[in-house]
Amino acid sequence: MWIMLVLILPPTAWWLWENSRRETHPVAPGHRPEITLPHEQEFELYHNALSLCSMKSRLCMAELGIPYKGHHIDLIETGSYENISRNFLRVNPAGTVPVLVHNGHPIYESHEQIRYAADFAPAGHAGLMPRDTALRETMERWIDLSSITEDPLEHGQQSAGNAIPGLTVPLFAAMIEQIPYYKIFEGALFHFDKRRPLMFTALKARGIEALGQLRTAVAIHARSRRQMATHLDALERQLEQSGGPWILGDSYSLADVSWLVIFERLVQVDSLQVFLGDTSAREHCTAYWAALRQRPAYREAILDHSHPTIQFGTERLKAAKAANPALREALGG
Repeated sequence: MWIMLVLILPPTAWWLWENSRRETHPVAPGHRPEITLPHEQEFELYHNALSLCSMKSRLCMAELGIPYKGHHIDLIETGSYENISRNFLRVNPAGTVPVLVHNGHPIYESHEQIRYAADFAPAGHAGLMPRDTALRETMERWIDLSSITEDPLEHGQQSAGNAIPGLTVPLFAAMIEQIPYYKIFEGALFHFDKRRPLMFTALKARGIEALGQLRTAVAIHARSRRQMATHLDALERQLEQSGGPWILGDSYSLADVSWLVIFERLVQVDSLQVFLGDTSAREHCTAYWAALRQRPAYREAILDHSHPTIQFGTERLKAAKAANPALREALGG
């Protein structure tokens, strides 16, 4: 009895103490002037290489020409649970990235960050927000149609952003091969959503080759493919109607910033050819993606922030699909 107490009490006491220092709670989106964080520059951005929303905020800052100090925060997919560390939870108690900080005051949620940053474009840079009321309403609608909302897997029909997590599961399964179990275990101890460490543990234990045998994962992926196809069909019609090359026609806007990262994720999860292949009949989307890749901000905000674990995951996924026709079929090609 005493031996059991000696073995159990110290780690339990440590967990209780550590957990008390990692307080988490939801945060209201938008600019929070009542909060002041330590900062060194006017603008600072806490972001992650894989995070879709982080890519959006980085891209917006690059397009606007706003200099900022970057703080890369690891998620478990890129190496560790830095997003639930004591230090980062002081920046964002919700434990999510990105967080844009302006003069020490945080702006939470990427769709709010890009709207906020657009008001601070330096002289000579486009603000990415049209003055025309009708165009601005259209831009706002297409920002919403690309954004990730709460419980995205349950609302993939609402936006392309919500369809993305289901498509990203195979990439997670490949990337997690490089992450040790003990790092995933930290999430089981302290992450506010216990489903995530459980999912990553299961994916790591089964391996990418076995993903096609997991009926739930395959069903989610198939549903997300259908939803993404619907969203891209809508984008195809919008681009045809606007005359391109951008969502609003001649004016590159925050809507295009929001959609570029959707296409980039499709590249990372090796699914772009599923939606823009020779038989897709989405010629306007194909031309749109080609034009997006030519923008200097694409290299600055996306390519220059490439991460080795993401590169490994994409190549590992491609190799697994090439070696396993059943897996390739389960993932739609």
